[in-house]
Amino acid sequence: MRRSVLTAMAMVMGLALMVFSRAMATGGHEDWIDAGVRLGSGHLTVEHVDYRRSRRLEDRIPGSVVADVTSALEDPSVAPLVVGVVPRLEASGLAGSANSYAPVRVSGVDAEMEAVLSPLPEKVVEGRYLEPGDRLHAFIGSGLSERLNIGVGRRLVLTGQDANGEISGQLVRVVGIFTTGIPEVDEGLVHIPRATAAAWLGVGDDVTGVAVLLESSRSVVEVKGLLDGKVDPASVAVLRWQETMPELDAAVRLDDWGDYIFNGILLAIVALAIVNTVLMSVLYRTREFGVMRALGMTGRDTGFVVFAEGLLLTAISGFVGMVLGMGVTWLFFRNGLDFSFAMEEGMSMSGVLIEPIIYPEIRFSHVVRSAIYVTIIGTFSSFYPAYHATELDVAEAIKVDA
Repeated sequence: MRRSVLTAMAMVMGLALMVFSRAMATGGHEDWIDAGVRLGSGHLTVEHVDYRRSRRLEDRIPGSVVADVTSALEDPSVAPLVVGVVPRLEASGLAGSANSYAPVRVSGVDAEMEAVLSPLPEKVVEGRYLEPGDRLHAFIGSGLSERLNIGVGRRLVLTGQDANGEISGQLVRVVGIFTTGIPEVDEGLVHIPRATAAAWLGVGDDVTGVAVLLESSRSVVEVKGLLDGKVDPASVAVLRWQETMPELDAAVRLDDWGDYIFNGILLAIVALAIVNTVLMSVLYRTREFGVMRALGMTGRDTGFVVFAEGLLLTAISGFVGMVLGMGVTWLFFRNGLDFSFAMEEGMSMSGVLIEPIIYPEIRFSHVVRSAIYVTIIGTFSSFYPAYHATELDVAEAIKVDA
């Protein structure tokens, strides 16, 4: 009895730790994805089929596609899943001041729409973000500001190739400076009003892409399926965040595998604990089983009793362990686990700034999956002790000193 209790406690702690680690991994990954898509091009990106490869203005989509996408996402079946639909007009070029020049990615945005998606309005260190009434204004990163030696109120010239293939320039004035902590963003991104970008590049209502921000990454497949049926697949592509940000996808997958290996080790320990406890129970109760066999119980019945004991131990320990794991996670860590002692201002990974506070996320599907794994482990771990019980020699078993 004492051995079973100790084993059950070890199983409970192991399974609770598995639930906690899975919740932290899931919550952490969702935070990574959310940070990435907000700084990138959304959970879903609608763009010309060739734009991802060419990055040329020739491969843009007309304003009518933007209207179709917006209308499709207002469908009651997906509207609650959608946070924002943000059209963008992007172009590569040079930003220059009286002191220097630097290569940049110019993004023409609608200020109010962009504020729904982008974290940049919250990263202002000087001045302000773009406003709806702005026209010849720019919002730049601190790295670019230092490189060009300009600040708020100073002018800079944006130079790039317009829709006709001609080199064209646009004079703008800096209204704000941001810092994300990601060098490539702080040094190479410029936001200007989309109307200004459209006039400068001569594209009218056309855009290079539409970013769609969702409530959760779990809704990507459902919303993508709807949009795929609303656009012409020959000219317009609907891309998931995994396709637009492969580095982030690889980082999430790699971390997932690490967590799977950790959980696999915990399940292996649980399996060994079950085998040890049930088998030792059989060995210590050899005389008892021998007497039961002598009184008429068959070997199959004896094996079934041992098998049932193993399953019962697994079921009770598994249930208690998962409840304990969910309870501890919710009670003590629902407001986040703070890792600021290790990274005070976050950490940059795959072009994403990871915040130091991780919020766990318990998903019903993961709990069900864990329950299935534990049941399978308990079932297979009980087979050998049960088989050993069926092979007892009745005469020898009765001779064993209790």
